[in-house]
Amino acid sequence: MNQYNETMIKRFYDNLGKHLQKGKVLVISGPRQVGKTTLIKNYLSKLKESNKYVSGENIKVQNALSSSDLDILATFCEGNNVIAIDEANRIHDIGLNLKLMVDNIPGLKIIVSSSSTFELTGQIGEPLTGRKTTIFLFPISFIELKDVCKKYEMLNEKLDDALIYGLYPEVVLSKKKKDKREKVIELAESYLLKDILSFEKIKNSKLIFDLLKLIAFQIGSEVSLLEIGQKLGIDSKTVLRYIDILEKSYILFNLRPYSGNLRNEITKKSKYYFYDNGIRNAIISNMNDLSSRDDIGKLWENFLVIERLKRQAYKKIHSNNYFWRTWEGNEIDFIEERGGRLHAFEFKYGMPKKKNKKFVETYPNAVLKTITRENFLEFVT
Repeated sequence: MNQYNETMIKRFYDNLGKHLQKGKVLVISGPRQVGKTTLIKNYLSKLKESNKYVSGENIKVQNALSSSDLDILATFCEGNNVIAIDEANRIHDIGLNLKLMVDNIPGLKIIVSSSSTFELTGQIGEPLTGRKTTIFLFPISFIELKDVCKKYEMLNEKLDDALIYGLYPEVVLSKKKKDKREKVIELAESYLLKDILSFEKIKNSKLIFDLLKLIAFQIGSEVSLLEIGQKLGIDSKTVLRYIDILEKSYILFNLRPYSGNLRNEITKKSKYYFYDNGIRNAIISNMNDLSSRDDIGKLWENFLVIERLKRQAYKKIHSNNYFWRTWEGNEIDFIEERGGRLHAFEFKYGMPKKKNKKFVETYPNAVLKTITRENFLEFVT
């Protein structure tokens, strides 16, 4: 049986109780539509403790939880051991009021979620120092799919769909390609840009899409902010501000260059990846099968980088991540600096290429591997 249903995909953080502590706030962050609300509601439905779920987009909830009146906050929580606040970033002064709640209401456990770092990071960072635990929820990972697809062949079959349509839950659960395509387009156009277009009153959605399209075509290459600005007719500072917003809304991931201070190493320009292949393909309006595409290398690199980030986050692998490139054109796609050692990876969708001699000569103590379709599972799971 190769089809999915909602009960089959168990999320990595399915048991939120392991991360929930009295006197601390559990913060669940991540892109829109990755399943944060479903995760919270599923957990609460299994609880024997009294609990309350609310949305920060509700005006009444905003009024109650933006109050610094402890009596109002206590009344709001009364009779419940666990309070879950979805989209908490919508609530003014939420950090200060969460601090009041955990400090003054004995035994209370609080879960909050946010699809944006815009307000939430600033609001809860300082007030909740030492009073919060944070977990990041990505789109579906191959770690999670591994539990669904018991056979290697089944898991490998899902790779094509992941490269084209991505791994957002609604997309993965859709059975027909037509439905997957429609879901991805809706995500890109309706949900993921919601925060961006409201943040700092940015109303030019066409400019944002044009910026994302330029970056989408440059997956695997260093991005010149000056060049992008010239093509869009805006200055590089504005480009940088927009990209910063795209990063904070979990659409783009910035990978910086590694340098051992050699003169011929590129040290300034970054590479950017989309948190989901499907969103990248929706931005450039290309949902064609792999057999008819000329950008398979870009899709493969984007997929591997993001799946590796998921693995690092879920398995708590602490690593500084980079790429490496010299002015002569020598390059390594992905480098992890961990445990005092460099772990370097070259990505090749087809036949493996010869190892980069220049990198090996420059960093002889580094571990270098080539990741192909034949061995990618050990890299991402």
